[in-house]
Amino acid sequence: MTTPIELYYWPTPNGWKISIALEEMGLPYNLNLVDISAGQQFEPDFLKISPNNRMPAIIDPDGPEGEPISIFESGAILQYLARKTGQFCGPTEHDRIAVDQWLMWQMGGLGPMAGQAHHFLKYAPQMGHELPYAQDRYRNEVNRLHGVLDRQLAKTEYVAGDFYSIADMAIWPWAILWEGQQQDISDKPNLSRWLDQVGAREAVQKGKALASDKRAVTQSKDAQKVLFGQK
Repeated sequence: MTTPIELYYWPTPNGWKISIALEEMGLPYNLNLVDISAGQQFEPDFLKISPNNRMPAIIDPDGPEGEPISIFESGAILQYLARKTGQFCGPTEHDRIAVDQWLMWQMGGLGPMAGQAHHFLKYAPQMGHELPYAQDRYRNEVNRLHGVLDRQLAKTEYVAGDFYSIADMAIWPWAILWEGQQQDISDKPNLSRWLDQVGAREAVQKGKALASDKRAVTQSKDAQKVLFGQK
């Protein structure tokens, strides 16, 4: 039996990417919660695994050549798990390139822009900062990126082609939060279709539900200072 992977996780879009992937790939794992609102991402033992003090991270006891390996950065973890299992990375080299392109698109585009939209539209006002320029900037950029995604999904069933891949697993957790990004996707039927299609997968539902009760915890001002670099 495969030795369980140690998953270091909190229920956020980046965390969901990896919990979804582990469920989709049928890999056993042990859950290690990293309470980012309490500052556990700064603890020395976690920094040995994730020097950028961000989750998710994993330790795979059965890494390359049978040696344990720790990996941080959600995109790198997804690529590693896809190579390890031979799943969800595309059936041909052409397809694998397409998967990598859309994975990088999420890592460099949708994730950061949606994250900033959430920050300036939701958290900054709670901290007494109303910044209309920043709110408009990131709201509009997320809308542009959603348009890119909708046009791609008009051509293909899934993001990288007519096959489900780690690119879908990376993009879906951020795209599903469109309401919190103050988006209207009524004019993006392909995006809407894909959100429902991916969201109906059993493994996606299980991955997103992992420790979901922790997500509902109200964040205090002290927690926000930790989360937003004011520690």
